[in-house]
Amino acid sequence: EKAIRLSSQPASPGVLAEGERKSSVTMPTVSVKRDLLFKALGREYTDEEFDEVCFEFGLELDEITSEKDIISKEQGNTKAEGASDVILYKIDVPANRYDLLCLEGLVRGLQVFKERTEASRYERVNPPSGEKQRLIITEETAQVRPHAVAAVLRNITFTPERYDSFIELQEKLHQNVCRKRTLVAIGTHDLDTISGPFTYTAKPPAEIKFRPLNQTKEYTAPEIMSLYKTDSHLRHYLHIIEDKPVYPIIYDRKGTVLSMPPIINGDHSKISLNTKNVFIECTATDLTKAKIALDMIVTMFSEYCEEPFTVEAAEVVYPDGKTCIYPELAYRKERLTGDFINKKVGISETPESIAKLLTRMYLKSEVIGEEGEIEVEIPPTRSDIIHACDIVEDAAIAYGYNNIKRTTPRTYTVANQLPLNKLTELLRQDLAAAGFTEALTFALCSQEDISEKLCKDISKTKAVHIANPKTAEFQVVRTTLLSGLLKTVAANRKMPLPLKLFEISDVVLKDETRDVGARNNRRLCAVFYNKSPGFEVIHGLLDRFMQLLDVKAGQENGGYYIQAAEDSTYFPGRCAEIFARGQSIGKLGVLHPDVVNKFELTMPCSALDLDIEPFL
Repeated sequence: EKAIRLSSQPASPGVLAEGERKSSVTMPTVSVKRDLLFKALGREYTDEEFDEVCFEFGLELDEITSEKDIISKEQGNTKAEGASDVILYKIDVPANRYDLLCLEGLVRGLQVFKERTEASRYERVNPPSGEKQRLIITEETAQVRPHAVAAVLRNITFTPERYDSFIELQEKLHQNVCRKRTLVAIGTHDLDTISGPFTYTAKPPAEIKFRPLNQTKEYTAPEIMSLYKTDSHLRHYLHIIEDKPVYPIIYDRKGTVLSMPPIINGDHSKISLNTKNVFIECTATDLTKAKIALDMIVTMFSEYCEEPFTVEAAEVVYPDGKTCIYPELAYRKERLTGDFINKKVGISETPESIAKLLTRMYLKSEVIGEEGEIEVEIPPTRSDIIHACDIVEDAAIAYGYNNIKRTTPRTYTVANQLPLNKLTELLRQDLAAAGFTEALTFALCSQEDISEKLCKDISKTKAVHIANPKTAEFQVVRTTLLSGLLKTVAANRKMPLPLKLFEISDVVLKDETRDVGARNNRRLCAVFYNKSPGFEVIHGLLDRFMQLLDVKAGQENGGYYIQAAEDSTYFPGRCAEIFARGQSIGKLGVLHPDVVNKFELTMPCSALDLDIEPFL
């Protein structure tokens, strides 16, 4: 079923949330210009229509934004002045669908899915002269990156949009299948500025000297490593080779440096909008991944060549004299029966219908023989198809998961809900019945959300920090639900007062006794926002919570009670610590005015924050 999305803006009364809850699985996001996408697709869609098309194809339209909005959100309105207002679609793509990481592949896949065109046929061709470009690998490379593959895109025509997409695809592949260049590094060069055969070797750093991309003078390899130690982009790749005795390097016949993989290309052979012939080399520690990366680059952009979907072959010579021709652009065939797919998916389609479904997923298929066997041709763009189950999955996507009829499983099992989740669900229902509205907030937040804004010291919060946060909004895993609820209140200030919100969810705390160094802790947090603090309302909610759990008031027999406490988040003299079952489980009170102001609120607010795990 399609997920319900909650907006940070109050679309209707009773729907309050800081943002959409994300899946725990990370998916690459492709940003494409909406107008350019619609032009390539040959028609326009409304945002809702395109969202539905993406969903049918197994993708998700994650966000509709613009470059200006992105900069404004991350760096502030001042930095966003002058940025583009062009509408961007941010589309979440499955992590193994490398063929959908650029506009070209996305359009091709959607057009075939909608049966507006047939799947392209990719062909490896020899150069008109008959002599292939050669890349010679020396034995020294075995110490660092022993593999390399190469190809040529001949007579290609770039426009600014195509050029940007070409560069962006390389970066997407570097972050994805290339594992941040540790497995594969892709280099692209203007073939007309260099001359083969090319030599891929490895040398001591002091012996390497060239002018790096977009630099004005030559540097030695050690100087290049020092130069990029402060570079926000390239510094992340320096560790791959900086401790090696030799650095990989690629020269042409005249000794001109093409690149020092996986760090930087040479400036001499850089490509531009005027480039007509592109030499592509991929150096690698994993040959299979190198072949995939090369196939993706050339198949996506060969449509802009003078002869569309043709790729000029290149010859790679290994130290032992073995010669290989790349790109492979291998097509292979698999056979499945219609009954097998029907059984796995839970449908009843004819083999002909299933073959049509698979063809829509860029897997050209036909029925052969009289027993309903389906022959599926897997193109070089679909490296994600490894097993028969991958083909079955594509058949299910094309059929539509929402079109599969619900049936009772034939196997009987006895299952129970986790006690913690059962308690959570019961509490959610009753707290909502008590007049509070549930909110779902992000599990990640900024450091100041759980420290400065709550008048706390970050070093004492036991927060788990994200090693490489993409934005300032997602630096740590939350240690309290309070900050998320206060941000939700701030986003919904125009709603009628009072605002009564609650959330029951996990926070994450450092814990050296756990094998992963941290633990989840299920907590309840509620806030009351009005012209008066409403401490009695929050206290009443605590009493109702204890009543539901049949915990009596008083210190005897594991009952609950509160006593005055001091906490920098709360107003002095208006904070109480909650005790139950012989232990401290949380706090309630009126929030400190500084906390209220830091969350851009203008009226008093009281809060309840407690641990529900002791009541299991």
